[in-house]
Amino acid sequence: MKWINFAIGLVVLALGMSAQAQDAVSFRLNWYLGGLHVPFYYGKEMGFYKQEGIDLTINEGRGSANTVQVVAAGSDTFGLADSSSLITTATKGADIKSVMSLLNSTGFSVVSLASTGIKTPKDLEGKSLAVSPGDPLGQLFRALAAHNKLDMNTIKFVQVDPAAKVVSVLEKRVDALLGGADDQFFLIKYKGVEPAALRFADHGANIVGMTIMTTGNTIKTKPDLVRRFVRATARSWEAAKKNPNAAVDAALKAKADLNRQSTYDQMLVDFELLDSPNSKGKIGLGAKADWDQTLMLLKQYRELDTKEPWTTFHTNEFLPQ
Repeated sequence: MKWINFAIGLVVLALGMSAQAQDAVSFRLNWYLGGLHVPFYYGKEMGFYKQEGIDLTINEGRGSANTVQVVAAGSDTFGLADSSSLITTATKGADIKSVMSLLNSTGFSVVSLASTGIKTPKDLEGKSLAVSPGDPLGQLFRALAAHNKLDMNTIKFVQVDPAAKVVSVLEKRVDALLGGADDQFFLIKYKGVEPAALRFADHGANIVGMTIMTTGNTIKTKPDLVRRFVRATARSWEAAKKNPNAAVDAALKAKADLNRQSTYDQMLVDFELLDSPNSKGKIGLGAKADWDQTLMLLKQYRELDTKEPWTTFHTNEFLPQ
């Protein structure tokens, strides 16, 4: 009996130590909770992070650039941000690096009303486009225009606040906006109007989309934590793809006022953006060709000044084998 009690005591002690061993981790999104973020909430609800010894807190964001800065400053352990924000901030000295190349095709698009008739890049000539001050989409649009030999002199850019882009299109003050196939497209759709999206990635101007990043110091001092976080995240996205309705239900528990159908539809688009022609079959895998093209386009159209290789900004070393 003493041996049985001793064994039970060891089990209880081990369970107690396991519970105490949970690493407190905060994860900063790029924006307010939407379809892109659903898999993270689903993974947390399913216990995938907890099973990796991670006590996860998910914080909403205020834009990719802000998220990069917050993570670089150490205020959050990991963050979700677009590759261009990550790269431009890193080249200015921030200690930051991508550990998952999550969306390998960008959702950047020219979003319009279907009735406007914008179906090909050439249809953009003579049109007016809503853009926001400092928005990287305006600069990367020039890559799309160059690839498709558009006459930029015939295209009018109208500066508007980010929140006013959709309204400007709906009220026909502009012909289209520069935005996201997984964002503004559905904001228009759920106003009862049929939208259209001309994706940059489909017309010669693809860059790596969303990345998951942390600091170089975290990579150096806590590589096992990074590996566990990446493993739980990959598992979360795989599970959300298999059970999209259950995944959205998990997100609604975190934010009840979400439009369920819009959130679901946004997430399905993000599933499409996980892969590029160069990167298939493994969630989080970054392809050299995609990162090289991203750097090339940023140098050419966003005045990026760096001679660093793509591996300075992203690593595949933490992906599950």
